[in-house]
Amino acid sequence: MNLLRKSIVLTALLLSMHSTGMALAAEKVTVLLDWFVNPDHAPLFVALEKGYFAERGLDVELIAPSNPNDPPKLVAAGKADIAVSYQHQHQMQVEQGLPLVRIATLVATPLNSLVVLEDGPIKSIGDLKGKTIGYSVGGFETALLKVMLAKEGIALSDVKLVNVNFSLSPSLFTGQVDGVIGAFRNFELNQMAIEKRPGHAFFVEEYGIPAYDELILVADRASLGDAKLRRFVDAVEAGVQYLVNHPDESWELFIKGDRKSLDDELNRRAWRDTLPRFALRPGALDRQRYVRFARFLQEQDIVKNVAPLDEWAQELP
Repeated sequence: MNLLRKSIVLTALLLSMHSTGMALAAEKVTVLLDWFVNPDHAPLFVALEKGYFAERGLDVELIAPSNPNDPPKLVAAGKADIAVSYQHQHQMQVEQGLPLVRIATLVATPLNSLVVLEDGPIKSIGDLKGKTIGYSVGGFETALLKVMLAKEGIALSDVKLVNVNFSLSPSLFTGQVDGVIGAFRNFELNQMAIEKRPGHAFFVEEYGIPAYDELILVADRASLGDAKLRRFVDAVEAGVQYLVNHPDESWELFIKGDRKSLDDELNRRAWRDTLPRFALRPGALDRQRYVRFARFLQEQDIVKNVAPLDEWAQELP
């Protein structure tokens, strides 16, 4: 009996050591953001600072890219595990042959909008006929504009388009353009208000564009069997839950350490306006919604073909 007890104790000790070793050897997960760090990424940073990734055996590194076009391509090339992307961008890149799959959602509503000066002469989209509209990225943004104008009986050829790069609100302030498409309602509108030149937004989903996810998480199709992806998504969900329940405490976590420079009026306002737009169930996939938006992109010649949904969007088991 004494020998048996010793054997049991030794086995328990070995199991404990093995378990501790497993905890110490957390799996590395590299996540590439879509842009510089901003409130759109709040669930990721809350999950990181609250230890939700670590609790699930993950060592997560969040990296802001030097080129915002690169993250999905780097994931497809095996240089990172996950990238923050946009639903329309994802659809385009899948058609181009990148083996990427949407695994979760960060921001579950459109942020894009058509913005004019609140005190300007444009009171309805119909007033834009014969006017000048600025944009940053052709293709998707101009397709959105085309559909929105059509709701008021205006053709795209009835307006003048000007590429203002990313100087959306400045181009409005200087009178270079009468409206801009591609303005994010949680940032540009707040920036304009801060500068005491408030804007008025026409929301794309209210003018003929199917609702879509603004920010999503994508991974390489070949990695979908890796259990760490499911654990990652579960940690993000825990981060969202904490964020919604404790927005003030979450803000302090977000601006912690080397992110202290983000503590300014614009980011505080953007934080407030982005909070209700985060996906409460990041891993859930509304299949019909995704197919509907993919068909819309096809109708607008943004993509030529739409592959079966499971090839580019999944809900992880």
